[in-house]
Amino acid sequence: MTANKEWLLWLDISRDPYMNMSIDELLLLHVAEFGAPVIRIYGWDRKSVSIGYVQDYEAAPREGYAIVRRMTGGGVVFHDKDLTYTVVIPAGHPICALDRVESYHVFHRAVKAALAGFGLEAELSTAEGGAVDRATMQCFVTPTRYDVLCGGRKYAGAAQRRTHDGILHQGSIDLKASGGDSVILTEKLVKALEKQFEIGFIEFKVSEVFLHDAETLAGIKYSTEQWNRFKKYSPKNG
Repeated sequence: MTANKEWLLWLDISRDPYMNMSIDELLLLHVAEFGAPVIRIYGWDRKSVSIGYVQDYEAAPREGYAIVRRMTGGGVVFHDKDLTYTVVIPAGHPICALDRVESYHVFHRAVKAALAGFGLEAELSTAEGGAVDRATMQCFVTPTRYDVLCGGRKYAGAAQRRTHDGILHQGSIDLKASGGDSVILTEKLVKALEKQFEIGFIEFKVSEVFLHDAETLAGIKYSTEQWNRFKKYSPKNG
């Protein structure tokens, strides 16, 4: 499966929602320079929700949450009680040859194994998604194929964006899986990813230049009304 036996692991800190999305975009943009796939595991410094790229801004809650639009699809995701991770795969890697659904499958098999480490009988959803309004859907109440379920309840989901640079896979896992302990959940997720892809991890060393660029992008894009409130698709503009 994997062309690299060593991937890069970034155990990041909790950051504001705009910086989190900015970092992920730049990781995808520069992934070819890193020489290997990158896993970033991180938190949020305030109660936040992210909305999918094509979603209506009005789908997010009005009070108590910072709102940011992702560059990936999917529905509304609440980030006050979850562990968030990003996988960035460079173009040309074998995972990029998989179709979108199967690439979800390989990542969520690892998440399923991580949850099994807590004694949870996790399974992967067989739902095809059906006819849902993606402009308003909430991710954790609308399971789609290969989402991770426990007792019929969604515990983990993800969204992707594919460009000529590679794949950006953004995932979220409910902290209820670990009794609210993000450290233990992180440890089990890392071990499960190592086993799933038959890899080892080396530390991703982020540069000050990269962080500066991310702060700039957050300021001119992800924190702006223009980005967060725009409607990409509608009956009028297709």
